[in-house]
Amino acid sequence: MIFRQLFDPASSTYTYLLSDGGEAVLIDPVLEQAERDATLISDLGLQLLWTLETHVHADHVTGAWTLKEKLGSRIASSAAGKASGADRLLYDGDRVQFGERVLEVRATPGHTASCLTYVLDDYSMAFTGDCVLIRGCGRTDFQEGNSSQLYRSVHEKIFSLPNTCLLYPGHDYRGFTVTSVAEEKAHNPRLGLVRSEQDFAECMANLKLAYPKKIDVAVPANLRCGRQNASDGL
Repeated sequence: MIFRQLFDPASSTYTYLLSDGGEAVLIDPVLEQAERDATLISDLGLQLLWTLETHVHADHVTGAWTLKEKLGSRIASSAAGKASGADRLLYDGDRVQFGERVLEVRATPGHTASCLTYVLDDYSMAFTGDCVLIRGCGRTDFQEGNSSQLYRSVHEKIFSLPNTCLLYPGHDYRGFTVTSVAEEKAHNPRLGLVRSEQDFAECMANLKLAYPKKIDVAVPANLRCGRQNASDGL
């Protein structure tokens, strides 16, 4: 299997390319990096089957529509996100196949109502979006976020994976690239096993974070799977 972790410095977003038998999927593509991603896929001689979204993003516009136009890939996103233009709406328990490999879809809402985690078939890696970050998690104060829901999503759908399972987040702001179930259980200051659901809710209620800078542009565009309108100013 081919695996690449790609980075967009403007939004600190990770994009993940996985391929088996020449068939590929791309998780969380960024519009400004679509040309980079298309070039890499071409260089490696791959057919991009699907772009997969972990949620409706507020900090960048997805590159899904642009890659569909460039490469003929199809778009898959959470049914809970209610985005128009998706070729497939994903539900908890769905499976996305590429070559002989499969990603299992786990609904992990809480950061937003539409959050999904993608788990590789052998449980060696999972792609958590903003649900679990390295020693952190996504905020819960907009897009139907809910701290209790996020706590349960993590403990029931992610911390239930093998301790050795590597977790690849949607973002990192400090230069880290990967963590594991065991590490986050032991060391995540918000979600680790020593923290109760009440502790977590109190923590999230007192973060006092700034309003996301690109949310007013990014969310409407992402609800169209990145298809641009002349009014977007993108």
